[in-house]
Amino acid sequence: MGCEVCGERKRHRSEEEKRSLNNRLCRIEGQLRGIRAMLDEDRYCPDILTQAAAASAALDAFSRELLAGHIRVCVAEDLREGREGAVEELIDTLRRMMK
Repeated sequence: MGCEVCGERKRHRSEEEKRSLNNRLCRIEGQLRGIRAMLDEDRYCPDILTQAAAASAALDAFSRELLAGHIRVCVAEDLREGREGAVEELIDTLRRMMK
């Protein structure tokens, strides 16, 4: 799961998982471009804020999907292989996400 030379951890994702995550990111990028256009068009603040909240919710959904995959694959594999620190790493990740 990681590079033995540099220690960098990586995770292979299925094409379906990559496609799903990339689709979410593309929608979020579109939402952000739309917000920028609204700002350039001097749209009413609450309208822009509504779109910003939708983009934020979409990014949260992306993070939840990525986290679920991480737990199912990475954390489960680490636990099966007896890797110390897997649970603490997950807890630290959750703490960072919940700030």
